[in-house]
Amino acid sequence: MVVLVVLLVFLLTERGISQSTDHDSNTNNSHPTVLAINHTPINLLNFVKNRKASTLTELRIEVLNTSFDDTVFEEYQCRNYLSTDQCVVCSEAGPSEAGMCTAGLGAYVVFDNRFARYEDLADFYNKPDVTEDGTGTPFSTCGTQLASTTTFKPVVDSLLSDLRNATPKAFNFYVALTKEITSEDATVYGIGQCVGNKTVCQTCMNTAYNKSNNCLPSKEGRFFNMGCFARYSKTPLFNQTTTDVTSVLKGNSSKATILGGTVSGVVLFILILVFWLLYRLRKAKNTEQVDLKGAVMYSYRDLQLATNNFCEENILGRGGFGEVFKGNLDVKTVVAVKKLQVHHARSKDEFENEVKLITHIHHRNLLRLLGWSSEGSDLLLVLEYMPNGSLDQFLWGAKRGTLDWNQRYEIIFGIARGLAHLHNEFHVKIIHRDIKSSNILLTDDFKPKIADFGLARFQPEDQSHVDTKGYTAPEYALQGHLSDKVDTYSFGVVVLEIISGRRSTEVNRSSSDFLLEHAWKLYEKKIHKKCIDETLDLKQYEQEHVMNIIEIALLCTQSPVSKRPTMCEVVLMLQDGQSVGKRQLIRPSFGYNHDTRIHIES
Repeated sequence: MVVLVVLLVFLLTERGISQSTDHDSNTNNSHPTVLAINHTPINLLNFVKNRKASTLTELRIEVLNTSFDDTVFEEYQCRNYLSTDQCVVCSEAGPSEAGMCTAGLGAYVVFDNRFARYEDLADFYNKPDVTEDGTGTPFSTCGTQLASTTTFKPVVDSLLSDLRNATPKAFNFYVALTKEITSEDATVYGIGQCVGNKTVCQTCMNTAYNKSNNCLPSKEGRFFNMGCFARYSKTPLFNQTTTDVTSVLKGNSSKATILGGTVSGVVLFILILVFWLLYRLRKAKNTEQVDLKGAVMYSYRDLQLATNNFCEENILGRGGFGEVFKGNLDVKTVVAVKKLQVHHARSKDEFENEVKLITHIHHRNLLRLLGWSSEGSDLLLVLEYMPNGSLDQFLWGAKRGTLDWNQRYEIIFGIARGLAHLHNEFHVKIIHRDIKSSNILLTDDFKPKIADFGLARFQPEDQSHVDTKGYTAPEYALQGHLSDKVDTYSFGVVVLEIISGRRSTEVNRSSSDFLLEHAWKLYEKKIHKKCIDETLDLKQYEQEHVMNIIEIALLCTQSPVSKRPTMCEVVLMLQDGQSVGKRQLIRPSFGYNHDTRIHIES
């Protein structure tokens, strides 16, 4: 049987200079390692004889011009530190050694400076492993002399690691490196060389790293198979020309860093997602599945502690909806806690629905809802705390006379804007139904905030929805007709209180009239300037401006309802300084009893 050599490859990549003309003098293993490739036997001897009989050029010509039945692949590789001439000379020795393997399908002849491989295998260039005994175990040899475990081993391990990482990425798959052993003033040499492609090389060098590491602390170790060769030694293996692998190793480190960062980022993201989902589930459970964006649900216990068990000393005020307490949620957070007095069966469902609505209302002149609690029959609201308290305290209370005209005008304008927002600017029209001076709270700089909007349905059953005397529009008090003009009427009364400094229910000394009726009589006599609070400094305001505001207040309290302006119109009049002009104002009816109470289901 005649064998055809399809390909003869000399893997000479870079021209190098060996340290000795004796190509194997730098190794203790000058005799080759010859391995049989155990497949179906062929007549390898014929191939070897043909290989030996010709020069390389003659053999190539002979192969190309001869027809044979079987195919044998040949691969020959010199270490890169050999010159081309040295490699050609060395190549003549390989085939004679392969003659010992004529019973096998191929042979693998390994010297320290070169190797030759002959094999009948279709996948010749993609097989990274050679077997020592046909079982698939790559071949390695270790030196007999031992070195220091503490100093030598870590240096060699670092060297082998660099060879493993750099060789598959280096030019021509060849790397020559050295490492200094500083404590011994010695050097360790190492080479790595592959054939085939990058994938085969990487697979092979991973095995080489593990096998060569097993030789430690031997001073010398070798690993070889079909895909690569690796060796370390304290004896010089090559000249001082080494391979610069800094960029290759840096790139590998960068990729590892990027990969590590990516993996860490993914893990962190998953952890955050898990905690967020747990938080959402817990929050949903705590809020009894009531979605109240913007408001915090507190436990009754939290608010009980914040208000010192709702003690008398913490009461800020009392009203038709219940008591209001000062509360300290923490060292920096002071709030007002309103404890609603509701007793009918539907109160809790209505409360939650109403809180859903008002928690979305945000305006600079509306008191903001911060949180809530509904445990059992206890319904509580957590609101902004206003240190200056309510407006009525500055009009006829202990702080009377401390507000100048500019402050009073800004309060009037702010109340108008807040009501306009409730009536027209929010997506649902909200009628307050209980506008009065005690429901107007003041900030540190005396900006007004309307309180208790959206709470009219929580009035106790034994009280009327129109319980507030002196502020309620007659059509609502007598007939139960409800519209946004009810708030307009109440606003007009509050404006008169702000200008006069008198309660709406206060009887005039000379005429026994309530404030609104007294103001109308003065207006009809064109002496309504007498409504102005005597505590105001005449130098602080223009009389005509104040009288114009009085006219706007009376315009808001007219009968019939259609004659009253909307709160948006009131804002424009206040903003532009408009006067009532020549409009004929129609005074309301004063024939109804202010103590009239009716109950209206909403």
